[in-house]
Amino acid sequence: MLTHWERIKAAERMQAYIEAHLGEKITMAALARAACYSQWHAARIFKEVAGNSPFEYIRLRRLSAAAQALRATSCKVVDVAFDFVFDSHEGFTRAFARQFGMPPAHFRRTKTPVQLFMPPQLREWYTRRQRGESAMTESKKQEVVFIQVLDRPARKAIIKRGGKASHYFEYCEEVGCDIWDRLAAIPNALQEPMGMWLPPKFRTPGTSEYVQGVEVAPDYDGEVPDGFDVIQLPACKMMVFQGPAFEDKDFEQAIASLWDVMKSCNPETYGFAWADDDGPRVQLRPEGYRGYIEGRPVRAVNSE
Repeated sequence: MLTHWERIKAAERMQAYIEAHLGEKITMAALARAACYSQWHAARIFKEVAGNSPFEYIRLRRLSAAAQALRATSCKVVDVAFDFVFDSHEGFTRAFARQFGMPPAHFRRTKTPVQLFMPPQLREWYTRRQRGESAMTESKKQEVVFIQVLDRPARKAIIKRGGKASHYFEYCEEVGCDIWDRLAAIPNALQEPMGMWLPPKFRTPGTSEYVQGVEVAPDYDGEVPDGFDVIQLPACKMMVFQGPAFEDKDFEQAIASLWDVMKSCNPETYGFAWADDDGPRVQLRPEGYRGYIEGRPVRAVNSE
């Protein structure tokens, strides 16, 4: 009987094959060869691990890749359709509209955010790490993490809420993956956009724990994009963790290693205690040149 890890590795091999041949015809026989199992067994493994049948997965990936191409290029819709192995302009338009609720031409013209399909293996890995379970990786853990405590003044945050998202990938599926860029365009922000895990007092009924937002001055009265909210954040202290620089391909391990450090960190060593109700836990965009950065609110421990 295959172990859980062997099934995941087989599914990952099929996923890698799909990504490498997304613009070509893909057969179950080719996927089975990539998985090193029979076609029946390979299809069953993929559905178990990824949550979709191989060809449903391929359809979702092609539509998401096509949406990205429509937004990033000036190629004709029919050319994008053929690039991602749709037989006709009409068939592509119908499939695109069923998936995203609008035809591709309207999507390109309005730049409406859509929920792109994210690779489920990566989402599973991320969710595991959020639950504090061990990551299955052979990479060497980071050895040096820089920790500092910063004073954060009272400020506002302009945020875009999700529905049920508890982490980045769920958020992208619910809200879209372009929110970061929209936040970056807000003038006079105090710093770059962030992912935020909101404590309950900053959430509204039926909205997500994880949001994306940008901090602005407490007297900010500028434009707020439609569908975004403004929340007041009180002054607090933030313990900020910064890992070492990493290669872009190693971003998963960079995040995992920093989470391992945060999980084992006892803030009382530094004279503080966790204060998760004081403000959101935050993450900055993983950038290899500076390392992965995340912050969590703390309060000074009374020494008397």
